Amino acid sequence: MADSSPDDTQDRAPDAALEQSGAKTAEPMIEAVHLSKFYGVFTATRDISFQVNKGEVVAFLGPNGAGKSTTMKMLTGYLAPSQGTARIAGFEVSTHRREASRRLGYLPENGPLYPDMTPSSMLNFMAEVRGMSPGYKAARIAAVAELCDLHGVFQKPISKLSKGYRQRVGMAQALLHEPDVLILDEPTAGLDPNQIHHVREMILQLGAEKTILLSTHILQEVEAMCSRVVMISEGQKRYDGPVAGLAEAQESLDEAFRRRTAAEAEPA
Repeated sequence: MADSSPDDTQDRAPDAALEQSGAKTAEPMIEAVHLSKFYGVFTATRDISFQVNKGEVVAFLGPNGAGKSTTMKMLTGYLAPSQGTARIAGFEVSTHRREASRRLGYLPENGPLYPDMTPSSMLNFMAEVRGMSPGYKAARIAAVAELCDLHGVFQKPISKLSKGYRQRVGMAQALLHEPDVLILDEPTAGLDPNQIHHVREMILQLGAEKTILLSTHILQEVEAMCSRVVMISEGQKRYDGPVAGLAEAQESLDEAFRRRTAAEAEPA
């Protein structure tokens, strides 16, 4: 994918606030615009559209195999869409990858960690790849090590770490460059209850100042961390709205999940 041009501001998405004169409108930081991904005759996702506004923590909900990870990979530039557009902070990912990446922190479901490295050496390597100055690099590594509670394992090979600590290392690399936007794919998958609690607390803390999209198929995650839900099933959008609107009267979230993932897809 091409890097950004010298004047990236010319290619930013139009400010939605201009559409309503004098009205204060939310600022979109993550935008999926009619995203589809096809593999031959197989459709992974079809015509997915939604946006996450500045300061929101939004759950990307769906059963296993729904297309959540595929959509997140398209949003982050790790996978080219067959159709549609992804934007981060107004920058189109396919044409302005560098500018989008500067504003984005991404935690894949099975993060690309280097098992022979230690958390310390990996974070130093990632900082150098991003071109951080020595002083800024040292400050940021110290900050994310503290936030993710890595000091006890900082010099231990990643291959020897538990699943919970590997998730913390992945979160640390996603936060290293102080991104405005976080996209987290199943951040609590495979963790024990204590580790889940730690990750939830971290996300709640980060949500006070960042825009976050996190995927999950665990309904407790939605209630604990998010105010809004985008739900997909079989590669198509089923719901986009507040958590409170997901279930009907006298209906549990489990029942609402089953009903909506079995329903016909909503228009994108």
